Amino acid sequence: MPYAWTTLPSDTGGELHLWPHQSLPVEGYVRILTFAALMLALPLLMVLGSTLMWGLLPFVLLALFGLKWALDRNRRSQQILEVLTLSDSKTTLQRKNADDSQQDWQCNRYWVQVHQHDTDGPVPCYVTLSGNGREVEIGAFLSLEERQSLYQDLCRQFRAA
Repeated sequence: MPYAWTTLPSDTGGELHLWPHQSLPVEGYVRILTFAALMLALPLLMVLGSTLMWGLLPFVLLALFGLKWALDRNRRSQQILEVLTLSDSKTTLQRKNADDSQQDWQCNRYWVQVHQHDTDGPVPCYVTLSGNGREVEIGAFLSLEERQSLYQDLCRQFRAA
């Protein structure tokens, strides 16, 4: 599950961390780039020493750097972190975006309502928290089953409060 209670929830508080799936570890990133470089270098071996190699080389390098740029962009977009902090009187949601900007929301814990929008959100079973005059999303990057599980977990925690 790409979310976990780092501090177990209780009447006095708790802390929940949510993050998107990160299916490509660093070793896989290096392996993909190495494999692509080797596969792109094979055609160059056939024309090694000729002027045709200098005509193909820019396109091979462009393809390799294009792949690296796409993988780097994907890794940056996976650096989202949402932290839901429950205290005895306050609920705080902080979202650190991929571009290092941060969004904050807080509300009295007693007034927080958890909603699941089955069809009205950008994704099915869209989970939001509302209170203090605002409604904020939580865990939109999770899979359908994970959002449903998160909704049940949050309902349980806020009912207990």
